[in-house]
Amino acid sequence: MNKSFKGAINFAAVILALTASAAASAQSAGTWSVKGGFNQLKPKVDSGDLSAPALPGTKADVGTDTEAVLVGSYMFTDNISAEVAIGVPYKHELRGAGAIAGTGKIGTTEVLPPTIFAQYRFFEPKSLLRPYVGLGLTYAYFQKETGSGEMTALTNTGSPNPTTFKLDNKFAVTMQLGTTYAFNDKWFADLAVTKTLLKTTAHFSTGQTQNIKLDPIGISFGVGYHF
Repeated sequence: MNKSFKGAINFAAVILALTASAAASAQSAGTWSVKGGFNQLKPKVDSGDLSAPALPGTKADVGTDTEAVLVGSYMFTDNISAEVAIGVPYKHELRGAGAIAGTGKIGTTEVLPPTIFAQYRFFEPKSLLRPYVGLGLTYAYFQKETGSGEMTALTNTGSPNPTTFKLDNKFAVTMQLGTTYAFNDKWFADLAVTKTLLKTTAHFSTGQTQNIKLDPIGISFGVGYHF
């Protein structure tokens, strides 16, 4: 058995021992928790074509943003919990893609995606580490959509009127995988990854439309308190 393999086994043994140890975590039935931190939202965009009249293959891409998030949760049993995540709006830049790749920013939008999760938390309430999985419902509320000069040039060439657009607000399913680490009986750290299955449609003042699959991945880290 080589040294690296032995080291991996020893490391795994340490992790299992820590997980099973009693850290007096208060994640038991009847416990409320609140945590604050930051979440990075990275859309994994699959854009449809802008409807005619437009250059074939006119697509869009959406940038990443990181914002503060506040999360509250309640333990119904020692393993089953509900969690609600809220925060400030995410600000995303829209860029040209496909046939118009390289045109740069064509617009901006903000989205507020409050989410409620049903969760299952593994191991005992007093474990140092508690991995969890969750399934949630997100409402993506889009606001402050603003088009750039490039958008007007692409959709309404020669017009003195700037192109405006609106994104449809949508409900979406969000999957969650995370873990908590107990500092003591009250304070803990939390790391989570989410995947939201989100599709929307952009409606332009020119009468054109564009379907966009956003499917954002979220990576969040926060510090919380049990009470």
